[in-house]
Amino acid sequence: MVTEEIESQAGPGLHKSLFDKKSSSGKYREMTVGKRGLLAWLWYELVILLFSIFPGVLGLAARKIFYPTLFKKVGKGVVFGRNMVIRHPHKIVIGNHVIIDDDTLIDAKGEENEGIVIGDYVTIGRFSSLVCKNADIQIGSHVNIGTNVKIVVANKGKIEIGSRIDIGSGCHFSGGSYDYSQTDVLPSTQRQPTKGIVVDDLAWVGAGVIILDGVHIGSKSIVGAGAVVTADVPPNSIAFGVPAVVKKARE
Repeated sequence: MVTEEIESQAGPGLHKSLFDKKSSSGKYREMTVGKRGLLAWLWYELVILLFSIFPGVLGLAARKIFYPTLFKKVGKGVVFGRNMVIRHPHKIVIGNHVIIDDDTLIDAKGEENEGIVIGDYVTIGRFSSLVCKNADIQIGSHVNIGTNVKIVVANKGKIEIGSRIDIGSGCHFSGGSYDYSQTDVLPSTQRQPTKGIVVDDLAWVGAGVIILDGVHIGSKSIVGAGAVVTADVPPNSIAFGVPAVVKKARE
């Protein structure tokens, strides 16, 4: 029966790691800090427990002191908001004067990836997520990422966002694709090689834009709100629509 075939398949996403035979603490440890020592894990747990939801100016001050100890590298003047979810912070580099708002997810998880690099003067809005699934994210300087933006890349791919870029609220960068040719197999278990996404300097991505894997948005281009970008956008262009089409050049 179809039900029996589905049940026999490996589960999607985190199911493969969460429901294996390892101990619960071991699985949680691999998800949060990777294959690091016990002391690194205990320090991570202590810092998150004490300061993650600490309110007000005292919370900001405490996180400014203690959060940098979790990361690979943190510059000066970084603001860490409340209730951040941080995974594999030892593979995350944060530049100077970065603002990471409340309720964000910064996830550099993976066994073979380099992780996440964030440049100077970057803002990551509330409820936004940077998620690596054994892949990499690189963000330049002076980048404004609005609220509820999802930047997700998988399968040894890379999302590269240049400098002096505005990304509107509700955008989704989808760095990965699936093979859906087999109707009796869950598509999310059949990943295709990731091509990655590139956004060049001085681009403007409007609110609610979806950018699919393999897309390159050229420098100084504008992508209108609500567009679904399935193909490259040349430099100095204005594109919008579903799918996005270049309508004119910027003068």
